[in-house]
Amino acid sequence: IARADRTDHHAALGVLFEILEVACRADLKSDLLQELDRQKKALTALRNNPQISEDALDSILDQIENDSAKLLEINGKIGQHLRDNEWLMGIKQRAVIPGGVCEFDLPSYHYWQHLPEDRRRADLGEWLAPLLPLKAGISIMLKLLRESGRARRFTAHQGSFQQMQGGRVAQLLSVTLDRSLPCFPEISANKYALNIRFVAADFCAKTSLYEQDVDFSLVFCSLQ
Repeated sequence: IARADRTDHHAALGVLFEILEVACRADLKSDLLQELDRQKKALTALRNNPQISEDALDSILDQIENDSAKLLEINGKIGQHLRDNEWLMGIKQRAVIPGGVCEFDLPSYHYWQHLPEDRRRADLGEWLAPLLPLKAGISIMLKLLRESGRARRFTAHQGSFQQMQGGRVAQLLSVTLDRSLPCFPEISANKYALNIRFVAADFCAKTSLYEQDVDFSLVFCSLQ
């Protein structure tokens, strides 16, 4: 949205439609509010713990409180303001068709794309604003989740790594490796074992294992 080119704003509108598809779940807001409340109670129980910074704890609790209050202010289904906009829904319907948003099919959209950038940016901001409380709530939950574990160093010998779980449960796995390595991780896991294979970053050939040792860090993230 911050960019000026109309092709960027076309892409932004496409992302907005994708968000709308994800946010259409009727239980999304209630589930998020319940999880925020659960984390608030868990964090409140950490008060007077000498290993916990009271200032940091107060800051995160205030953020959870504010995000929850803004979510509660949303009336009806999340994204309903977009569904009620017939013009936007017409674009959304055509956007899934290859070449469906050409100027001869959607002249009003072609007109909008050639409006001054400030007008287009203002429109996008107006359409996005009611979704920001959802973004804030999800962001704080992801922050808590990502910071819930500690990084440990491992080596994938000849590109493969396996670790038995032993009953350990993770809601999120974070894998970090040196950016210069020409490979990327593929992860599969169940309640018994975690498997990570590092695949060679050769996008012209058949997928193949990166058959060298790979040092990486692994974080098991899970909220209580």
